[in-house]
Amino acid sequence: MASECTSNFTAQPSPANQLTSCKNEDFLQVKFYLSVLYSLIFLVCFPGNIVTIFVYCVKMRPWKSSTIIMLNLAITDLLYVVTLPFFIHYYANGNDWIFGDFMCKFIQFCFYFNMYSGIIFLSCFSIFRFLVVVHPMKCLFLRKRRWAVVTCTVVWMISLVALSPLAILIVPSHKQNKTMCPDLVAAEDFDTSRWYNWALTVFAFFLPLLTVTLCYVLIICILATGLNTQASYKQKARRLTVLLLLVFYVCFLPFHVFQGILLELRVQPVSCRLKKTVLFMFIITKPLAALNTFGNLLLYVVSGDNFQQAIPSLFKFCTNKSLK
Repeated sequence: MASECTSNFTAQPSPANQLTSCKNEDFLQVKFYLSVLYSLIFLVCFPGNIVTIFVYCVKMRPWKSSTIIMLNLAITDLLYVVTLPFFIHYYANGNDWIFGDFMCKFIQFCFYFNMYSGIIFLSCFSIFRFLVVVHPMKCLFLRKRRWAVVTCTVVWMISLVALSPLAILIVPSHKQNKTMCPDLVAAEDFDTSRWYNWALTVFAFFLPLLTVTLCYVLIICILATGLNTQASYKQKARRLTVLLLLVFYVCFLPFHVFQGILLELRVQPVSCRLKKTVLFMFIITKPLAALNTFGNLLLYVVSGDNFQQAIPSLFKFCTNKSLK
């Protein structure tokens, strides 16, 4: 990705800024960083999401609305995690893609699908929590499973439709005897990908970010002034708030900030040094977006729904089976 992005900078010369052309950079240390971090995420989150899905399907019946949303979130995380070995090989192989055009499009789709569908699922979960805390009696209908099923179905449909342009925008390129698998920032159809990126950023990230932040700030304020609210419930709400906001502000926000800056620098007459610095920061923050899968594993534990009690019973069940 480093070489594919920097090569695009050379395609944007500016008469007003006759600087030295931006040559391709290998970013060897960054490639090592990407391979190692993606490997760690895969080793932790692949078995973690399988266990999570098994717990939700076997040990937590009957399902609540929040359980159904969390189950769908775990499924999207697992879909993304199984593509990580392809990313790991790609970066370890010096940005040389060997798996064909379809798989290039598919793994890039899985990255963006996991990120934006996960953001929307977390937003729905936050709204459900907010309504249950603020209007517990008026919103009893939200506890019915069919509302969660409808919500998750809509999220899947919206995510699939919104990200379908990736099939056209992601096109592998052949440069310097290598086949590169570009992401949206390095897409050849720059004008289309630029506006498409901004549409995703505004409507699929910043709007949900504002929604989640407001929901949990109001939840904390309401619980703080509630005289009859148990201390344990308040503590659980604080932990959930901190964890969700960390996922949004640490995993997703830096990626979108540097992605937006990098897109705009491709059409601005600025120095190569600045462009390469922003590119370097963007490469650093992309795996942070993937770390949301790890944050989600913690979220399943903190969010409750008897998940903490289900894990020991699962291991006890597996131990008994192995002894028989």
